Amino acid sequence: MAITTKWKILDVKHNPTDGGVFEIHWSLVAKSGTGINVSRDGEYKIETYDASSPNFIPFADLTEDILLNWIWEDLGEKKAEIEEQITTQVQANITKRTNEVNGLPWTIQDNI
Repeated sequence: MAITTKWKILDVKHNPTDGGVFEIHWSLVAKSGTGINVSRDGEYKIETYDASSPNFIPFADLTEDILLNWIWEDLGEKKAEIEEQITTQVQANITKRTNEVNGLPWTIQDNI
């Protein structure tokens, strides 16, 4: 059964004067084909930025892909570890669900 993952940006804190970003809130969701979902949220803080730099991208010009790439560059190899952890959690929930069944060992009779 395939488990898919999707990163997304939830919120961005920025300076309204110069458009500099200083905090990005993200979420990673892993989904199975059976409807089992697990998510992990996090934040990426940018300690300093230089609005006069030629590489500076103001808030109004940012895209989700740009922000995700900033986060992924900072995470490095941890990105794959996070994805593996969340995928493992989904797989554990699938296994748990297939190994447990609700019910009683007797028939309920309505004797009211």
